[in-house]
Amino acid sequence: MNNKKEHLLIVDGMALLFRAFYATSVYGNFMINSKGVPTNAVNGFLKHLLASVKHFQPTHVICCWDMGSKTYRSELFDHYKANRPEAPVEMLPQFDLAKKAVEAFNIPNVGLVGYEADDCIGTIAKLYSAEMNISILTGDRDLLQLLDENIQVVLMQKGIGQYKVYTPDFFTEETGILPAHLVDVKGLMGDSSDNYPGVKGIGEKTAYKLIAKYKSIDVLLERLEELTKAQRSKIEQDLDMLHLSRRLAEIACDVPVECTLEEAVFDAEHSRAARLIEEMELRGLHTFLSDALNSREAI
Repeated sequence: MNNKKEHLLIVDGMALLFRAFYATSVYGNFMINSKGVPTNAVNGFLKHLLASVKHFQPTHVICCWDMGSKTYRSELFDHYKANRPEAPVEMLPQFDLAKKAVEAFNIPNVGLVGYEADDCIGTIAKLYSAEMNISILTGDRDLLQLLDENIQVVLMQKGIGQYKVYTPDFFTEETGILPAHLVDVKGLMGDSSDNYPGVKGIGEKTAYKLIAKYKSIDVLLERLEELTKAQRSKIEQDLDMLHLSRRLAEIACDVPVECTLEEAVFDAEHSRAARLIEEMELRGLHTFLSDALNSREAI
């Protein structure tokens, strides 16, 4: 990325919160506080958030959220994400707790009914990438399609503060395609976690190979005669689903979401944040808090 002074960290709140929840719930550890409220997801979420602030030292931070399961994608395709189980009961009160915690750090919570957090992330990233460096913190590889000259995607790895940082060049080196063409790959192969099928019989390896060669679904369809008979037949039989899957995979970067850079300036107050940690009875966070806020002062 360019050496711009200002740096916006966009946090995929859903990805952090779910990752934090399952890291401890697998051992039956929900960290129930004295009010009987589970806090394991919020605790881990804040550790991830504060560790990333310390590591990347952003001048601005925004946190994006899903706003319910009904989106324009579920209207396009009934089965979209229909394979996902309901959030565990211990998780339910923690969505609001996490947003309250984010607010206590003077970080804007952003979400829009009818869209996913990904669409809010994409819109904000594209909106501000001309004037500042952007880092997107997530566990979701779908966001790699947003990579650009001033946009890097930070994939969380196992353990707090462990990251795999993608730039456009690194992504292309690893996959053989351009970031923008990830949606074409998904159109062909589908996505089992989001529950859309792509073209029946075309798997990941073939999808990457075809898009590496033809760059996009449009060019691929113009040159279908060059494909093997089996590949051509599969694609011709599933044309509608191919186009629909590509549309489902594409992050909308033009949604009517609003968050000004002034609102996003990272200026958390230690006393307010520490008070929230005490109120929620979150354990082991004071060091993370001090480290994150001290790193900001060092900018």
